[in-house]
Amino acid sequence: MNTQRIEYLKADYVQGFPAFCGIKVGRVEKGFFESILNPGPDHQQREGFVHAGMIATMADHTGGYAAYTLVPENHRILTIEFKINFFRPAIGDTILCRSRVVNQGKKILASESEVYSETKGANQKLVSKAMVTLMSVPEPS
Repeated sequence: MNTQRIEYLKADYVQGFPAFCGIKVGRVEKGFFESILNPGPDHQQREGFVHAGMIATMADHTGGYAAYTLVPENHRILTIEFKINFFRPAIGDTILCRSRVVNQGKKILASESEVYSETKGANQKLVSKAMVTLMSVPEPS
């Protein structure tokens, strides 16, 4: 994957809903994508934890872009299924999502997304894990 493709994917990732949510891009490699959120009050549910919907959005979208690093440039990625487990409340200064493609077929790919919470001066804690199944589809002509 060349630098131009990486920059395209980084810019494409932060459009629409992810941009509205304030999600940023971290590391990008072939078959791997990382996203970052510095949560604020708008990301929280009533107990002050980062909302499960926010975590699910990061897991799904980041898993999709990990897959996007592996498909031809004239293809798009669509989620066809995802399952997420939540292990603990997401509390911290930073929420990180790291997604890796664990299976690559011709049309169907599967990514595993791990979401961590991080507080300055403390270790990262695994908050949730998701399996995201995706389909590679050609762009309309």
